[in-house]
Amino acid sequence: MVRANGAVSLRELARVVQTSEVTVRRDVRALEAEGLLDRRHGGAVLPGGFSRESGFPQKSLSATAEKTAVADLAAGLVEEGEAVVVGAGTTTQELARRLARVPGLTVVTNSLLVAQALAHANRVEVVMTGGTLRGSNYALVGSGAEQSLQGLRVTRAFLSGSGLTAERGLSTSNMLSASVDRALVQSAAEVVVLADHTKLGTDTMFQTVPTDVMTRLVTDEPPPHDDRAATELQALADQGVQIAVAGAQGRPAPAGRREAPLPGQRRTHPVQPPGPQLRVADLGRH
Repeated sequence: MVRANGAVSLRELARVVQTSEVTVRRDVRALEAEGLLDRRHGGAVLPGGFSRESGFPQKSLSATAEKTAVADLAAGLVEEGEAVVVGAGTTTQELARRLARVPGLTVVTNSLLVAQALAHANRVEVVMTGGTLRGSNYALVGSGAEQSLQGLRVTRAFLSGSGLTAERGLSTSNMLSASVDRALVQSAAEVVVLADHTKLGTDTMFQTVPTDVMTRLVTDEPPPHDDRAATELQALADQGVQIAVAGAQGRPAPAGRREAPLPGQRRTHPVQPPGPQLRVADLGRH
């Protein structure tokens, strides 16, 4: 089952082999000792092959300027009086700090870090999911979190993750986090992915937002010779994802700063000769 699916929960294993989760947990531990699989909270995955999740201290110190630029640009999407969902992550935490200035806003989140960033915003209402606390990223996960999102409908979902590719979309390294992120996506009319250039081209175990579900990607300007990031941006644009690239100060990066044109809003702008003319997606009020 693990080989076929890439990952499986202990509960599902116990159901298939018709034994207790205690027995399955013991067997999984033995298989891990033999190098045949890796244990994860609540399940097991194939060993190696995908990027693994870093802890919060490492994430909080990684690509800080890039995350700030992405958050600055993404905040321009949110209007007064809207209701949005914001997933867990250090980039979404940066976004939440900026959303504290939007009056009449309602933010639904499973992230303690997002809630903390908005705790003293007098004109912002914060709604937290239920669930079990996952200490490594300060997020609420599990069936309680997912059930609390049932029947919810908001304007936009803002999500980040561990990796983003045009082939699989956004992904993360934890099964429980991925499941809650998918529930957040179901609640929103639009899905906005926040991913700095270091995540472009990185693939992790659990898919959260398939490319065809992504409405927008907000990212930062990759270094001039980062071919991997440029290739992924082009491929995402070709699949119809609206892409906005932030400059150093969080503003849309001018096309003149790069040798290659910037990906843009391919769904609404026709292709012009001699090839696709890609440009920064409009993130102004609408």
